Amino acid sequence: MAQVLLQVYHRLHELLLRHQYHTTSSPQAAALAASVVLVCPLVVLVLVRRLAATPSTTTAREQLLSRLPSPPRRLPVIGHLHLVGSLPHVSLRDLAAKHGRRGLMLLRLGAVPTLVVSSPSAAQAVLRTHDHVFASRPYSAIADIIFYGSSDIVFSPYGEYWRQLRKIATTHLLTNKKVRSYRHARQQETMLLVTKVREAAMAHTSVDLTELLNEFSNDVFCHAVSGKIFKEEGRNRLLRELGEINSALLGGFNVEDYFPVLAKLDIVKRILCAKARDVNKRWDELLNKLIHVHESRPVSERDGEESDFIDVLLSVQQEYNLTRDSIKAQLVIMLEAGTDTSFIVLEYVVVELMRNPRVLAKLQSEVRTAIPKGKEIVTEDDLSGLTYLKAVIKETLRLHASAPLLVPHLSTADCDIDGYTIPSGTRVLINIWALARDPNYWESPEEFMPERFMEGGSAAHMDFKGNDFSYLPFGSGRRMCPGINFAMGMIEGMVTNLVYHFNWELAPELAEKGIDMTESFGVTLHRNEKLLLVPVVPH
Repeated sequence: MAQVLLQVYHRLHELLLRHQYHTTSSPQAAALAASVVLVCPLVVLVLVRRLAATPSTTTAREQLLSRLPSPPRRLPVIGHLHLVGSLPHVSLRDLAAKHGRRGLMLLRLGAVPTLVVSSPSAAQAVLRTHDHVFASRPYSAIADIIFYGSSDIVFSPYGEYWRQLRKIATTHLLTNKKVRSYRHARQQETMLLVTKVREAAMAHTSVDLTELLNEFSNDVFCHAVSGKIFKEEGRNRLLRELGEINSALLGGFNVEDYFPVLAKLDIVKRILCAKARDVNKRWDELLNKLIHVHESRPVSERDGEESDFIDVLLSVQQEYNLTRDSIKAQLVIMLEAGTDTSFIVLEYVVVELMRNPRVLAKLQSEVRTAIPKGKEIVTEDDLSGLTYLKAVIKETLRLHASAPLLVPHLSTADCDIDGYTIPSGTRVLINIWALARDPNYWESPEEFMPERFMEGGSAAHMDFKGNDFSYLPFGSGRRMCPGINFAMGMIEGMVTNLVYHFNWELAPELAEKGIDMTESFGVTLHRNEKLLLVPVVPH
């Protein structure tokens, strides 16, 4: 037993340091990390005692789980956690290739049975055929704190409350009409970025495009959420900082997500959830101010300014019986989910263009031929005929899904899939990264080939609507992302302006070694290296 305890302790220690605290070096985070490491022995001791006290009789649920294909080498307490590396979507793809069957594989991640879905047929079964069974979410202590009791549209359990949130998003916040109403704000932020890049081009200096695109995405969503006041008192910078803290917390190795019994221990709650409570307080203070400003100055008094997300949520508050905390939860998730995913896609589009000069030249030719020379800014009205642009973005989304495992699903009833019974309460991961690189469905799946999405290409029929289960960049089914139109509008507009106004070269520090594609996994997937490029104004 002592040897097992020691092995588990070292594994927990390694995972905690790797996944949760490498993103920050603040003294508070360092102190929290030290506290967590000190708690590890207690964690292991509690788990082993619980296991020792567990009756040896096998439950019906355990019998169902035991019939699912599963890798060997399962360790006491931590289960298969030691088989999952720093890039879980890659580890899970490789494990499923060896040990999965019909696209299904069961892992024991700590004390939590987790079904990994790695084939289009299995994804279709989960996300369409039995969508109502798998539409809920597993409990997350961190998400529960950050999103006001998991009252947001992403992490809330499936049920009537969630259906009301979905209705608000699809009929009030993210309709085509509403998305179009924000196009002037998107163009304004695009102009600001183009101006900064042009200044660098005139000075023959490089730009940190990672930073610029992150700032652009953040400011576009901040504008949509809170209107023109979003930059007052540096609120946009604060919103970005809080969003990044959210991402680090949600994407870290949170022990209570793998050992739910620990969430009931007061000492674990205090230590592991301390930072989540701190960031929630900061969100609360800022959002209360923003909501108060909107309540005290109605839309009718804002000189024709388009209503923003806060206005919309306040206007439907009574109709949908929304609490103040529920409104704040929706605002936090809109900023968190929209900003990070859009920025990641934008950066990867540019990265792939720089790695594939042929594609860049072809895209620039299409854009500069279709759009008259000398335009100060390319607007969204100019984009309708740019078919290669859309293919480039689709191919980027295929290779670089911003959330390669989506947000976990949870089964709410026993369900049969391909001869296997998935019991109620099973956590489910959909590996859309693996689906989009499956050689059984994709020709040369590791190559960047936008032509596959052009007329006559093998994937010409595919779109973002979740109907092709080998290509699910925005998910599918009831929990599919409702913000596709918003995201695509800003991504297409920005990419077009970058290739229309400038030629691009790698900065000297990247020219010799090339672009490093090393990634870090969290709630989303980020490149580690800054994208430093030299813009050149074409003659």
